[in-house]
Amino acid sequence: MKKLLVVLIIIPFVLSCSQYQKVLKSTDYELKYSKAMEYYEKEDYMRAATLLNELQGVYRGTDKAESITYTYANCLYGLNDYLMGGHYYRQFVKTYPTSDLNEECQFMSAYCYYMQSPKARLDQTDTYNAINEFQLFVNIYPSSSRVEEANRLMDELRDKLVYKSYLNARLYFDLGNYMGNNYMSAVIAAQNSLKEFPDTKYREELSFLILEAKYIQAANSVFEKKEARMREAIDEYFSFINEFPESEYTKRAVKIFDEASAAIDFKVAN
Repeated sequence: MKKLLVVLIIIPFVLSCSQYQKVLKSTDYELKYSKAMEYYEKEDYMRAATLLNELQGVYRGTDKAESITYTYANCLYGLNDYLMGGHYYRQFVKTYPTSDLNEECQFMSAYCYYMQSPKARLDQTDTYNAINEFQLFVNIYPSSSRVEEANRLMDELRDKLVYKSYLNARLYFDLGNYMGNNYMSAVIAAQNSLKEFPDTKYREELSFLILEAKYIQAANSVFEKKEARMREAIDEYFSFINEFPESEYTKRAVKIFDEASAAIDFKVAN
């Protein structure tokens, strides 16, 4: 019975492969087109894509060219080939500017970049590309039902960019005084992130990093610069506490304030 079941399972697969090979070798392009669409409807994207890739050159400039390019892009997306899928979505928009499918292809072009966007620690070129493409989509189709999703995804991508900035600032902070004043570099990196993305969800972390870096830099300063830098740290403390009165960093912030205040009093006394 087990052998019979295996045979019954294998036979349809073998027949399917045999039929596909016949279609693949055929010179009947209408057959290839209809079978490609059939495979696509069955979500057999690999076979559909193979046939459609050949048919692109055959039907270029004909009434089938538009559906071939669109379906081929969808197949590539279905195969998780976001690099080439995005390329063909963009190619579709350029080639068929008046098509009813342009809105979807414009969105999918951006979405393919979104799917390629890597972890925050890595190069963020695709993240920037995705944001630019989503923004272009919103500008072109402001009334689209997908605008809300595009905006949500842009916010997510921007948070990733801010988090990368935070990691860069944190790296400078962790390097400390190794081969230079890395605390100042940490402050500058964090401040630039807040200027570019003022509404980021990492605002609290970035703000505290600025406070902590300014204080440590002040503590390590030469005697002549210490008082001025301690006062800068104290000013930063008040800015932080006013904005985040219930922060998880409050205890550490208060300690910085107390130590900075004590350092100034000591200097004045001496």
